[in-house]
Amino acid sequence: MFTGIIEELGEVLSVEDLGDSSRIRLRGPVTTQDAREGQSIAVNGVCLTVLDTDAQLASVPGEFSADVMAETLHRSSLGALAPGSRVNLERAMALGARLGGHLVQGHVDGTAVLLSRSPGELGADGGPQWEVLRFSLPAALSRYLVDKGSITVDGVSLTVVEAAADSFTVSLIPATLSHTTLGAKQIGETVNLEVDVLAKYVERLLGDRVAPQGDPA
Repeated sequence: MFTGIIEELGEVLSVEDLGDSSRIRLRGPVTTQDAREGQSIAVNGVCLTVLDTDAQLASVPGEFSADVMAETLHRSSLGALAPGSRVNLERAMALGARLGGHLVQGHVDGTAVLLSRSPGELGADGGPQWEVLRFSLPAALSRYLVDKGSITVDGVSLTVVEAAADSFTVSLIPATLSHTTLGAKQIGETVNLEVDVLAKYVERLLGDRVAPQGDPA
């Protein structure tokens, strides 16, 4: 389980094609400082398992490897990663820690495309104080988004500004623009989406309580 608060921008060092999967090696000094074999690290919002043994992690500090199955490559944007790609990294949350974002599982529900970027007013440093990004929205996920609700975009916990039928907007503050990959995301690029898991549970619970349509008894 994660919170959607990105700890650092990591870098892809290599991608090895294993046929029905890929093995990626990444650099992330912050997220690997207490990493152990078998632990989880979210990479652009996808929960991956650290492969390296403790000895390997100690001998090459700041780096780790993870396998990505074909299903994940197909359903997320990780298949497009290449050496040099920047990625959002987050360690699994610790029980009892502050929940700064929202509950994030690291299970991608779908992908979206960045449609537009609209910068806000400029700050003292000449850069925008915020920026509004609009993403496409798969039809199967639109029912889970509401204005001011939560959405995870490439592992980043964000608040939905406007939830339209086929798109949604989020407003990014300077910290998010500079500390995550969303600051450099180009129009037309793909991102991973994870909707609020609470919305899916509510849907299931309510669905079980709706009587089937039919003739009155």
